[in-house]
Amino acid sequence: MALAVTASGPAAATPAVGGYVALGDSYVAGPGIPESVSGSGICARSDHNYPSLVARAATPTAFTDVSCSGAVTDDMTGRQLGIAPQFDALTSTTGLVTLTIGGNDAGFAGIVVTCVALSFSDPTGAPCEKNYNSGGTDQILQKLNETAPKVGAVIQGIHQRSPQARVLVVGYPDLLPDAKSKCAVDVPVATGDVPYLNGIEQRLNQLLSAQAAANGAEFVDTYSSSVGHDLCQVAGTRWVEGLLDVQDAAPIHPNALGMANTAAQVLSGLR
Repeated sequence: MALAVTASGPAAATPAVGGYVALGDSYVAGPGIPESVSGSGICARSDHNYPSLVARAATPTAFTDVSCSGAVTDDMTGRQLGIAPQFDALTSTTGLVTLTIGGNDAGFAGIVVTCVALSFSDPTGAPCEKNYNSGGTDQILQKLNETAPKVGAVIQGIHQRSPQARVLVVGYPDLLPDAKSKCAVDVPVATGDVPYLNGIEQRLNQLLSAQAAANGAEFVDTYSSSVGHDLCQVAGTRWVEGLLDVQDAAPIHPNALGMANTAAQVLSGLR
């Protein structure tokens, strides 16, 4: 399926970007989106992830995508299951870097499993929120606060290795609406936990934006443009796949439409 990449705003040419390096986790890599890049192994990079679409539109002088599913901030400088640190792709002449990271540091996968499991015990309540606040402090928000300076350190590390690079921190798209009544299809998340988790994700994006601003980078908002295209919408409308009726993407991850939107936001930011 061919997808056009468009962006709102003035129809201006994309500026020259020089060498482009894409860093980050599975929301960059695009696991499950046809077709998987040969040799990407456990990283499961797609040739229709947002860096690939940006590269096709911006025509950089060189393009290296080292994003990897499951990556955390430590994998920028350390080895992820034997894979070279993502920072190894950066050079002193790199002109553009995009980065999406932080979700796995905050425990994204574990939160999904916990909230889905708890939803069956109290489907109309907010059992997940209650669980994560059982000690009097929201454990997820605490983890997010601990993740924020790690993201800042990653941005600083990029500047050190690629001082000429324009650094774009790309946020996460809308995963859930602010009320379960806005879901077109049922999802195994309790009614009260849908707005709770929506708020958590918005907080993550706010922290990424703040770290970008504090560390000489630019933030690309993909949340606002993806509202109404969350994982509990019907196929063709949703830009993130859910846990049921998953089509051409990993569960709880952007599909090709979602990646096209993220690429459009990145290109708009570049212009």
